[in-house]
Amino acid sequence: MTDRYAEFDALTFDRPAPKVLRITLDGPGLNSVGHEAHGQIADVWRVVDRDPDTNVALIRGAGKGFSAGGNFELLDDMLTDANVRLRVMREARDLVFNVINCSKPIVSAIHGPAVGAGLAVAMLADVSVAGRNAKIIDGHTRLGVTAGDHAAICWPLLCGMAKAKYYLLTCDPLSGEEAERIGLVSLCVDDEEVQDRAMAIALQLSEGAQMAIRWTKQTLNHWYREQAAVLDASLAYEFLGFHGPDAREGLTSHTERRSPIFDGPTGD
Repeated sequence: MTDRYAEFDALTFDRPAPKVLRITLDGPGLNSVGHEAHGQIADVWRVVDRDPDTNVALIRGAGKGFSAGGNFELLDDMLTDANVRLRVMREARDLVFNVINCSKPIVSAIHGPAVGAGLAVAMLADVSVAGRNAKIIDGHTRLGVTAGDHAAICWPLLCGMAKAKYYLLTCDPLSGEEAERIGLVSLCVDDEEVQDRAMAIALQLSEGAQMAIRWTKQTLNHWYREQAAVLDASLAYEFLGFHGPDAREGLTSHTERRSPIFDGPTGD
């Protein structure tokens, strides 16, 4: 591995095959995302885009899951520090557009829990391979904030508005099997086959006609780019929520392993 990715020390990189870059989320708390990892998972796609040694990127999680989302330190700091909120909001926007604008196809291998910033990459990937028992959760409203970032622009396109509203409003979990059935992921396979199937797809793409593949991705992702105003609105409403008491209750109830009691303002 060259020094090209040395600055992304919260992520792990290897090259399992020529022209295939594998990025692994590997951290404590089921690969939870802290301050450094949140910025790096947003910025790394710009480097991938310009990497002449990479035709395809494959992203996965180490251990028992893909990612548990933002860690408690990151979320607590977002509740108490306006500068942190603004920085994380910018990074969340960058994550979405950097994945969309990366010219190289991205394959995600999803096993176990997939939540938060990790889920954003998994769902925005050009090909998503989920294990049958993967646990996909957009937990924004359970935390007490608006379902912002990636979900607002891609879930309605992937699985339709009715299903998007149901899962984003309720935060009910989806198995990999159900996610494939409704069109939220590309493929569902047995849990033990996730990594091999994702790698096989990455190899197929890496050996294909690169100009054709990359410009096909570029063209299709205009569907997402057209939703830029939706993304910005969702992020604004999400981070407005971090000013209020419901977000504090959402985080506190999660750490105390109890149901939240939301009594914040409603605007009625």
